[in-house]
Amino acid sequence: MARSDRPFSRSLIKLGARLFLGRNLAHAQDWFPGLSIDGKRVLHYRSQPVVGLEGTDILLDGSREWIHIIGSGPSVAGADLSRLDPRGAILLNGAIHLAGGPVASPLAIAVEDERFVHRHFDLMREKIAAGQACLFSVAALRAICEHDRGWLADKRVVLINDIRKPYGLPRRTPAQIGGLDFVRLDPTGEYGFSLQPDRGVFQGGSVAVSVLQFAVALRPMMIGFVGIDIRNARQPRFYEEKGTSAFSGVADAEGRILGHIALAKAVAEEQGIGLVNFSPVSALADIAIAYDDRLVRTGV
Repeated sequence: MARSDRPFSRSLIKLGARLFLGRNLAHAQDWFPGLSIDGKRVLHYRSQPVVGLEGTDILLDGSREWIHIIGSGPSVAGADLSRLDPRGAILLNGAIHLAGGPVASPLAIAVEDERFVHRHFDLMREKIAAGQACLFSVAALRAICEHDRGWLADKRVVLINDIRKPYGLPRRTPAQIGGLDFVRLDPTGEYGFSLQPDRGVFQGGSVAVSVLQFAVALRPMMIGFVGIDIRNARQPRFYEEKGTSAFSGVADAEGRILGHIALAKAVAEEQGIGLVNFSPVSALADIAIAYDDRLVRTGV
């Protein structure tokens, strides 16, 4: 059975935040206790400076044809990643196993769920090099600091800040979100897209949703999805063995994930950016993101 790796103390803090702060401030548990960001965008932990936060522009190095968003779905095992340009790859969560190997020098690493940090911090130490651009959520940053705040000092950190539940502010109402000049909403108002991810992104059941908003902001010609399988999320990830899988809520959030990505697809296409899927089993086919078989391993 898949298990959660959130420490029991964090579960208590999460429950306490809901009970004592209410729905509008319950997300304060993401940064409590000890994490803060000052007006100069310097991250502090227990009143000590840790690292300065940077903007999406650190990912820009001239025009780029492709950005590849690489997840940890089972289909990664059947993909020949040597055919990709690693300099355009953003590795999500467990896909950091690929860093220094099939994806030698990724463009960025992205981690949104603190549970991944608690389970895999040793792996993060091993695989994420000094100077690496990292997209981290508030909760992930706090969890990292709980393990070793000094580890962040030589990383280039871009904040994944939730538009609906932003750092340091109460939960935004639908009316407040609709009034933001950098967001797009679908007709129902349920799904959103940020045109300026440095000001916040819509989180939606998978870190892939958040990272896609950053990827579109980089204005490549194409964005490719690798290992974003979604529908088989209860199966072991490409680096896991049967019976050892960590908890994943992706399968239960399939509708929400696809709703956000469908809106992102429409926004990207308006900007002349194409989206393509390299997973033969991905639920992305349901929202008309075409499958491309160019990464299929041959001669195996």
